Amino acid sequence: MSNDRNVQAEAGAWVGIIGNLLLASMKGSVGWFASSNALMADAFHSVSDAVGSIAGLVGIRTKDRSYRRAKADCIAAIIVSILLVFVGYEIARGSLVSILSGVSRAPHGYAVLAILISIVVKEAMFLYKYKLSKRLGHQVLIEHAGEHRSDVYSSLATLIGVGGALVGEWQGISWLLYLDPIAGLVIAMLVLRMGYRFVIRAIRKTLNNQWRSEDTKELVCVAADVPGVISVHDLRARDQGHYVRIEVTICVDPRISVLDGYRIGKRVKNRFMDQLSHISDVMVHVNPYDPGYPYKSNHLVMDDEHPTILQ
Repeated sequence: MSNDRNVQAEAGAWVGIIGNLLLASMKGSVGWFASSNALMADAFHSVSDAVGSIAGLVGIRTKDRSYRRAKADCIAAIIVSILLVFVGYEIARGSLVSILSGVSRAPHGYAVLAILISIVVKEAMFLYKYKLSKRLGHQVLIEHAGEHRSDVYSSLATLIGVGGALVGEWQGISWLLYLDPIAGLVIAMLVLRMGYRFVIRAIRKTLNNQWRSEDTKELVCVAADVPGVISVHDLRARDQGHYVRIEVTICVDPRISVLDGYRIGKRVKNRFMDQLSHISDVMVHVNPYDPGYPYKSNHLVMDDEHPTILQ
């Protein structure tokens, strides 16, 4: 059931990624040929939305990945978010240059059609992701569906900028021509804000969500009490929203079979999931105990050459 929910959540994230990238391509191309700063800026805002959906996809898949892989994903998200901040800065700089150098003409009229298409598609994607997040109760999707307000502001600023500039050209009101680059500047601020939030969110996930060793003592005791576990090494607990993910390495009798070792690991996972309701997932690594040192086990080891702990 949990895997099915994750598959549906990933599908929702991919809708956001592909949809926003297609919108960005369309608005970027139209904005370039229509000479619209606002539409070009809105294209990069859609890229930032796609980055947010990628971050959501990483958050969904983190439950099925090791700590090192999850940390690498978060670092990659930080790098992409920093690039997004630089893009927002360049958009703002370009809009300021247009304002200071003077605007002599409005964008072409077909830019309005691209804006209207973008608004319709964005609303459709939002409704789909919002309904999916409510049905699945998936925290990552809920968080990124909440970014819709920035989309509304961006689309509204683009429509006012391009529409106002067109009205200014038709009516001969020269100052209205500046609405297009001004809208581009406003959208650049939204992109900068979103990039900054992505950076902070990714940094927090990388640095602040791993439990300290003193907080995992109770979890170590839970694993150590499972029959067949000789010792517990390197237990990691990481917060994921309202839940916790555990990655633990256990040592077992080196003389038992691989199948028996797998079953012990399964027992450890089930013990965590049964006793602690806030655990979302457990990854168990099973290693043989070093036979060069004496040890005590919480089960009786028979003198047989091939003992088993399954009783």
